[in-house]
Amino acid sequence: MLGSHLIIALKKQFGDIRVEGIGGPLMIAQGMRSMYPMERLSVMGLIEPLKRLPELLRIRGALYRHFRDNPPDIFIGVDAPDFTLHLEQKLRKVGVRTAHLVSPSVWAWRKRRIRKIKRAVDLMLCLFPFEMQVYRDHGVPVAFVGHPLADELPLQPDPGLARESLGLPATAEVLALLPGSRAGEVRLLAPLFLQTAEKMQQWQPALSFVMPAANDARYAELTEILQDYPGLSVRLLRGQSRELMAAADAVLLASGTATLEAMLLKRPMVVAYRMAFFSWMIISRMLTTRFVALPNLLAGRMLVPELLQDKATPEAMAAALQLQLGDARERLALNEEYLRIHRALALNFSERAAQAIAAMLEETGA
Repeated sequence: MLGSHLIIALKKQFGDIRVEGIGGPLMIAQGMRSMYPMERLSVMGLIEPLKRLPELLRIRGALYRHFRDNPPDIFIGVDAPDFTLHLEQKLRKVGVRTAHLVSPSVWAWRKRRIRKIKRAVDLMLCLFPFEMQVYRDHGVPVAFVGHPLADELPLQPDPGLARESLGLPATAEVLALLPGSRAGEVRLLAPLFLQTAEKMQQWQPALSFVMPAANDARYAELTEILQDYPGLSVRLLRGQSRELMAAADAVLLASGTATLEAMLLKRPMVVAYRMAFFSWMIISRMLTTRFVALPNLLAGRMLVPELLQDKATPEAMAAALQLQLGDARERLALNEEYLRIHRALALNFSERAAQAIAAMLEETGA
């Protein structure tokens, strides 16, 4: 999504351009030639990528040789820092200008990565304002460009319209369950979320539960998991996670970008996450930030509940959701804070990013 927005803006900035690398369907739709399927890079955690390490190294080596021998005007790494920063560093050594879109979480863990980033990039493009200072402190050129979701989503969403589009009753109380889009996330979180729904159903029998599946594979996986909960009525959707969040009274979701989307849609939420035990043991010892959920990071305080690893129990999630569905005054205050953050992020992301890249290329003599 980020890459496709940026390609559109770069076309406006520079006219006819040629784009190649690795991208998904949205980038390909904008004319990008994807040299490898993007899903081959879609692995999370610390232990899990080791299983695909030989393939990942082969892909990265082939990309380096291609761009070394066919130098682009600029190489832009989009997220995936453990894959792209090494590639950026090697390409920069042979004279290719580099930019990186989406700051690695150096403000949260593995802070020493800033040294590698300084060697790897001519420009860091940050989506969030709290990311800027660490780069300024280390002399890394940086630009805050805002977030495309904040540009795309209205300041005041229309839950009624979203319910109509999904065929949900206007007066029903709806809880959205979003256990993630990756197979590993769904395997770990979906049973916990459904157990939470069972407890919520005991307390509020009239509550409706709806769950979106990110793709056909997740739909099949969730359909199978739901068979273990015959007493629970859950409507399973193909996609439509945004419409569902907009329509819901509250959202239980995995930590990640979806939390930002739920915040921009002004929805009360409870954020939960579990990962493989050994990945968590390593990552939890590296964390230097109080929060992991984006609404909390952007607010600088515990704006929404976040329950991680052993704390992500059905009992704790159900209790937190009860509070989120409750106090109307708290919901109003939460909405006002969401609105403040939304305005701060809505900066016309793609245009600002393209302008920052153009300015950097001009300064470096491209």
